Amino acid sequence: MKDIKSLIRDVPGFPKEGIIFKDITPLLRDKEKFKKAVDLIAHKFKGKKIDFILSVESRGFIFGAAMAYKLGIGLVPIRKKGKLPYETYSVTYDLEYGKDTLEIHRDAFRKGDRVLIVDDLLATGGTSKAVVRLVEKMGGKVMGLAFLIELVALKGRDKLRGYPIVSLIKDGYC
Repeated sequence: MKDIKSLIRDVPGFPKEGIIFKDITPLLRDKEKFKKAVDLIAHKFKGKKIDFILSVESRGFIFGAAMAYKLGIGLVPIRKKGKLPYETYSVTYDLEYGKDTLEIHRDAFRKGDRVLIVDDLLATGGTSKAVVRLVEKMGGKVMGLAFLIELVALKGRDKLRGYPIVSLIKDGYC
């Protein structure tokens, strides 16, 4: 795991002062380590009856698409408000510095479908909790959540109790 973690760069003060951004682009450009990261996360869900991966804008699309391909299942994008071209359901949630809204197509999946939520990073858990609410509002069953990185100190996992969570890299400092 250290070889993968070593390719995640900390960028202090981005996008604003006080934040340490986890830049995954060095990992993405290393074909062997990127493949290894996707394989390790996907392996945790192999054989689980999952119908779709829901990937969260924008870096979640990278891992979500690769995992959907690896697992041989469909991919559904969760986007910021106004980015999807068809009828949507939406959920608004609180951020540390305001509010945000996420949307999903109304026909993205059917009631009872089993979904895996994939994003690059679990921080405070606000975004992931909002996606869980959206899935359940639509009648879907959340089979788990998968992340490349978990910022343990921010305790995002606490907002997601009761759901299986896989994070490849646990970073105690944020």
